[in-house]
Amino acid sequence: MTTKFNDDDTLDLDLFKKHLEFQIRSGIEGAIIGGSLGEASTIKQKEIIELLVAAKEVAGDRIPILINIAESNTKDALQAIQNAEANGADGLMLLPPMRYKADDHETVYYFQELADTTGLPIMIYNNPYDYKINVSIDMFESLTHSPNIKAVKESSRDITNITRMKNAFGDRYKILGGVDTLALEGLCAGADGWVAGLVNAFPEETVVIYKLVKQGRVEDALGIYRWFMPLLELDIHAKLVQYIKLAEAAAGVGTENVREPRLPITGQERIQILKIINEALDKRPNLKIYDI
Repeated sequence: MTTKFNDDDTLDLDLFKKHLEFQIRSGIEGAIIGGSLGEASTIKQKEIIELLVAAKEVAGDRIPILINIAESNTKDALQAIQNAEANGADGLMLLPPMRYKADDHETVYYFQELADTTGLPIMIYNNPYDYKINVSIDMFESLTHSPNIKAVKESSRDITNITRMKNAFGDRYKILGGVDTLALEGLCAGADGWVAGLVNAFPEETVVIYKLVKQGRVEDALGIYRWFMPLLELDIHAKLVQYIKLAEAAAGVGTENVREPRLPITGQERIQILKIINEALDKRPNLKIYDI
């Protein structure tokens, strides 16, 4: 989920709740709060809890609400987990230690120490491309001893990792693709789900692609995916937050407000990104023909 802000930089909880309801009605099956797309680097722990409380008010028991844990030290991570538990989180997405490039032993120890303090289910976020720590097969082997570590958001950009994980662990870990531009490929390779970015602006298309692949209707999914690809590429840019919020605004489901140091897109860059978005909106596929 993107984090919604008012013009004065405070949380826009009304828009956040409206947007979550829109996502749920469009068919999403879970939501993550405070991830990189949620501007985790600039929102405060107090604000994450406000978002969690608001999300639970909207979602109830319809979908699970996960909180992203992305801290630079173990003490703060433990406190964030306690806060999440106390305010009704259904699960956690857990990143390796931030800023410090921990080695394999330190990373596994960190994950295990946090997992031991909570009964909440945990999804490990493996993104060596952006966060420089790769959670390897050997590391996941060590983590099998933590029963509540149940899933991985696989964002290494190496599709073969899905097969390696399935070969090594069967169904011990649920695998969710975490890179929009590799979503269909990941699902075809056996990923159990998709942690999506452009879903914030285009949830129905995202859900239909997922469901079509799971039904074995890959050719149908591929047609929508090819339409979607120019938009999905907005998710793999350093300015993914600004780009996706611009897409939300163009689609009529959000605003462009971001928190500094991010700034709204302007000038020629804005013209180029809006061209991509508006061309996609003009050619938006008719999803009713797929009988999902």
